[in-house]
Amino acid sequence: MPGKIRTAQSVSFDVPADQQPYLHNRWHPDIPSVGAVEPGETVKIECLDWTGGQIGNNDSANDVRDIDLSKIHYLTGPFDVKGAEPGDLLVVNITDIQPFDHSPWGFTGVFDKTNGGGFLEEHYPKAAKAIWDFDGIYCSSRHIPGVRFPGLIHPGILGCAPSKEVLAEWNRREGSLVEAGTSTHPGKTLAHLPLEKSVHATTADGELKARIAKEGARTVPGRPEHGGNVDICNISRGSKTYLPVHVPGAKFSVGDLHFSQGDGEISFCGAIEMAGVITIKFDLIKNGVKSRAVPHPVFLPGEVAPHYGPSRYLTFEGFSVDEQGKQHYMDATIAYRQACLRSIAYLKQFGYSGEQIYLLLSCAPVRGCIAGIVDIPNVCTTLGVPMDIFDFDISIEKEPVKRDLGSCAYTS
Repeated sequence: MPGKIRTAQSVSFDVPADQQPYLHNRWHPDIPSVGAVEPGETVKIECLDWTGGQIGNNDSANDVRDIDLSKIHYLTGPFDVKGAEPGDLLVVNITDIQPFDHSPWGFTGVFDKTNGGGFLEEHYPKAAKAIWDFDGIYCSSRHIPGVRFPGLIHPGILGCAPSKEVLAEWNRREGSLVEAGTSTHPGKTLAHLPLEKSVHATTADGELKARIAKEGARTVPGRPEHGGNVDICNISRGSKTYLPVHVPGAKFSVGDLHFSQGDGEISFCGAIEMAGVITIKFDLIKNGVKSRAVPHPVFLPGEVAPHYGPSRYLTFEGFSVDEQGKQHYMDATIAYRQACLRSIAYLKQFGYSGEQIYLLLSCAPVRGCIAGIVDIPNVCTTLGVPMDIFDFDISIEKEPVKRDLGSCAYTS
């Protein structure tokens, strides 16, 4: 008989996140490990939501407006994988992810333009929020009525610690971007450089914590050497992710769990963020970076996913021409923004506010892709909205009927 799956690390809802010695919110090779796992072992790892509990289950978006972004993300770990050495591949096989039984809810937020912003911040500059209730594999929201869909639960962040050399390279290239941006993008934040405020690094204190605070990389972006905050919804149950190992033991960390997310997570806090438990089976491929020619993360999606027929996605197109009619050259960001804005304009006809649809497109199982990347000067992107998540007909054949669809949470 197989033995009981052990919990490699628990978390607390009663102790502030920055006082829990098994969490961290920076990447650095010297953050003390919190535990160890064997290759071939399956363990459960508990995670807080990415904000460490800063967002409440209520009908106000004041908490989203006022969130302290120097404290995110709170990751559980690092864990040493016994025998892992630089040059190996760590195999992360996610066998399950669930919300806590005592906390069956999550949230989606639009961040205020002055504090985080988002993909459509010029159009929706003020904070807004939606709370989602979980019913098994399904979710629904009092703030966006009329929709219900199954979640593709996944971690937004998983990765191994960088080596000192990799960390130095991150800080060099992101620092160069910020420096160049003072003239090319005045007033715009192009990267989040090391920030000593609010650093939490498991049990590190004194000189070690000070050094981590000075050097540690922010968790905001994903990075090509180790993955990190990639926000890929298909790294879900049944998936396998192959991560290059950069330090002895690998020092694996995970967090930022999502109940569901649309391609692009466009509102920044755009998934259905949740606290929960992830179950992972760890394996090693010795010398895999060289023998498999895999110096960057690679993954195999799992077989669990929401299923909507291909003909059931109402799909909007976007091109490299912005809403003012300005032509851009091969700009996929502009193109995807246009696809999002067009879908919002269409769905508002049924009674939703723009903020409600912005939130929905961020967390529902929408499909985004680059349809064409070769026809100058316009990239073509698409955004497919599954029609069957709504309890009314949104097809173009049906004349829109404006309904009373409530309101998301706004700031006071």
